[in-house]
Amino acid sequence: MKRLILIVAATLTALAACSQDQKVYENGYIVKPGDIAPDFTIKEAGDKTYRLSDLRGKVVMLQFTASWCSVCRKEMPFIESEIWLPGKEKGLVVIGIDRDEPGKTVLKFMDDMKITYPLALDPGADIFGRFAMKESGVTRNIIIDRNGKIIFLTRLFERDEFDRMKETIFSELAKK
Repeated sequence: MKRLILIVAATLTALAACSQDQKVYENGYIVKPGDIAPDFTIKEAGDKTYRLSDLRGKVVMLQFTASWCSVCRKEMPFIESEIWLPGKEKGLVVIGIDRDEPGKTVLKFMDDMKITYPLALDPGADIFGRFAMKESGVTRNIIIDRNGKIIFLTRLFERDEFDRMKETIFSELAKK
């Protein structure tokens, strides 16, 4: 009986490993620069709905966040003042994707943070799971070029990395 249980357990483990053929990169990402960003439906906290692919032709910054994330709260004012406000007139789209919180919480979060870029809902972290392992933490940014290709990834908020991300964004915006 013990042998049968061990065989069944080993078989299930092997099947699980085979079914998860996705590669995991640094910081729990399952995408990397150079990949085409996976498409998904965006539902903003204010109910506006569209697909990421609808934004082709624009430079896009996806900011994965949550109201309970202290590092996210630290980073958001810098995104607002140093990236979103100077970039939106140049064709930049910034979308905060709030991990697994209800619309009412997300709208309050926007108000508390005094941000003007939209926050979208991500029930079940399904959007997050297209870019990183669901067990990975938030506070990550994904920069996507006009053709839908991922060109920069961040994790947490470190000033040097943030400045490199900014440089990448504004360099990409300068390419017409």
